[in-house]
Amino acid sequence: MKQIKREYLRSTLFGVEDSLVSTTGLIAGLSVGANSNRLVILGGVVAIIIEAVSMGAGEYLSDDAVKGLDKIDRNTESASVSGLLMFSSYLLAGLIPLTPILILDYPTSLITSVLAALATLFLLGYVKGRILRVSAFKGGLKILIIGGLATALGIIVGFLFKIQNL
Repeated sequence: MKQIKREYLRSTLFGVEDSLVSTTGLIAGLSVGANSNRLVILGGVVAIIIEAVSMGAGEYLSDDAVKGLDKIDRNTESASVSGLLMFSSYLLAGLIPLTPILILDYPTSLITSVLAALATLFLLGYVKGRILRVSAFKGGLKILIIGGLATALGIIVGFLFKIQNL
């Protein structure tokens, strides 16, 4: 039972972290580089849905492959639950940076989106640190920095496209 809980925790944390980092980077880049809120929303929604399905399927298939490779008697529901957790956590976390884009005007929407995602990343790392009984602040800071770098890259690419008028 302990192994199953570890798999579920990993799937959920991975889904939330990956969604926040990639969705925020994408939304930030599109917000800066495009003059269309509709394009940013479309890109965000498509990315969240496609990536949630992809991550959920990937989690299911990889968990199923490990089960076959290890030739161990694992709970047969484990791969399905892990895949569903990955899908759900990715989908829900993606709404955090997307929601400000839906309800606010640029540039307030971008600033709010980035701040909400970065705050959630810090909180995720903090909670992870508490669960693992290590420095919660360092855990939060670690995920915040990694997510911040991805968001910064998205903004830089958006500026480069805007400057080049592509």
